[in-house]
Amino acid sequence: MPIPKSYSTPVRMSAKERALSQIQRWIIDGTLQPGEKLVDAELAEALGVSRTPVREALQLLEVQGLVEMHPGRDTRVKTIEKEDIQKLYATLAALHSLAAETAAEHFTAEQIEQLKGLNAEFAAAIENGQPYQAMELDEQFHNLIVDASDNSYVASFSASLQIHIRRFKYVFLAQPVSATSASVEEHTRIIQALENKDGALASSVMKQNLIRPMKELYAFIQNAQEGEDQK
Repeated sequence: MPIPKSYSTPVRMSAKERALSQIQRWIIDGTLQPGEKLVDAELAEALGVSRTPVREALQLLEVQGLVEMHPGRDTRVKTIEKEDIQKLYATLAALHSLAAETAAEHFTAEQIEQLKGLNAEFAAAIENGQPYQAMELDEQFHNLIVDASDNSYVASFSASLQIHIRRFKYVFLAQPVSATSASVEEHTRIIQALENKDGALASSVMKQNLIRPMKELYAFIQNAQEGEDQK
């Protein structure tokens, strides 16, 4: 189980939180591969903590759907299937559509300006060929709208789904699918709808903004796998 020798350590976190954060990151970015066996003693040594917080972190990661624990046998990184993409994105689209519709009722001028700033940075990241930066900015854009909806359930489920979607992008593609100008344009339409307090339109465009990349990602992975099978 290869583990990096150096990594950034979060400050002011308990041993369990630190273990959870770092192991989760390693699973998402593919450092720990799907199906890989996780040895708590090795993880504890790498993280500089005892085995107890590592075990507690693994239990929480099982709840998140990132690991599978088999008592008396082993603990492994959960495998992922391309078919799950459609389930994940469709669910996230429904949640974010609801968030946009709700947020439109009380979106402030300050929040509108924040969205415009994020979208401008997002467009620049795409133009400059920075897919990871674009992915982070896209999530910030969506999360700002989710936060504005003031629905803790939407926020909680959304955060969980985004973890798995990010993992798809890292593990299957090694880097995120390049965002396009279509994403920027959809963001602009969402901003305009929120500015006009048009919840129905904001909801509709938000759904489109997530369903379209879902189809692109699924097709990309499908083509990549077919290419591997033909070799």
